[in-house]
Amino acid sequence: MKRDAKILAMSGRRIAGLLAILFAVLVIAALIDGGEEPLHPIEQGIDMPEAAR
Repeated sequence: MKRDAKILAMSGRRIAGLLAILFAVLVIAALIDGGEEPLHPIEQGIDMPEAAR
C-alpha cells in the first residue's frame, strides 16, 4: 500500500513538473512573439448627405 502511494506521489510530481515546464515555454514564447501588430489607419471614403456639403 505504501509503495502504491509513493508511485502515485512520484507520478504527481512528474506531471506537475511537466506542466510547469510547459507553462514556462508558453510564457517565453508569448514574450518573444509579443502578440502585437502596429496600428493601421482605417481610411475609407464615405458619402456625405447633401445638407452637410
